[in-house]
Amino acid sequence: MAEPAVRELERMAAAVRALLSSELARHGRLVYSNSLGAEAMVLTDIIWTHLPQIEVFSIDTGRLYDETYDLLERLQRRYQRTLRVVYPDAAALERLVARQGVNGFYHSLEARLECCRIRKVEPFRRAIAGFPAWITGVRREQSASRARSEAVEWDAEHGLYRLSPLLEWTEEQVWQYIRLHRLPYNPLHDRHYPSIGCSPCTRAIQPGESRRAGRWWWEQSESRECGLQPRNPAARNAVSGAPAVAALP
Repeated sequence: MAEPAVRELERMAAAVRALLSSELARHGRLVYSNSLGAEAMVLTDIIWTHLPQIEVFSIDTGRLYDETYDLLERLQRRYQRTLRVVYPDAAALERLVARQGVNGFYHSLEARLECCRIRKVEPFRRAIAGFPAWITGVRREQSASRARSEAVEWDAEHGLYRLSPLLEWTEEQVWQYIRLHRLPYNPLHDRHYPSIGCSPCTRAIQPGESRRAGRWWWEQSESRECGLQPRNPAARNAVSGAPAVAALP
């Protein structure tokens, strides 16, 4: 990397540290919801290197890629830290599968959101309970709904503050930081998976597609989210309009 780019990256990383330090002093406790995506590698490095008092957790939905589990292990070895892993409620998951089948989420948006709720949203709510603020790695350029976010804003859905310290970062800057610091990352990113979630709900993107096009690709909504991030009103109102999937890849 050229020296000016390195200096700019260092300036932006320092701004992330300053924001998190300020909010930690303000609230006393912060928790980071680690998605294990590319942005998460940047935030994990900053938090575990400079602000280790910030608590970190990740959600294992039970449907993650093998590469994601391998990354989790590599992260823990690199930093000599144990990442708290939160799981769905077993009884709720059994009822979900009995009701809609193992892959019932393909057949309607309601079914998919219910699967996300049980596998991800409810574990997330348990993990953030009691904290005054949580940290996310969303960036403006990821989607139209995320472009409207603020670095510090009240999360009315979950009843605490949401901090987005990477909001102004570009994808290029995320990867510059990863390469500069030789951070581990999910090898699926090298196979055109910019956003990685559950294996049945994530695919590689094609040239010209948006960076979020690989998530829940069978849905027509412009705002495909699991429920942890805000959905735009049009997406919320279109819940009943998702077509059933006749043939799945």
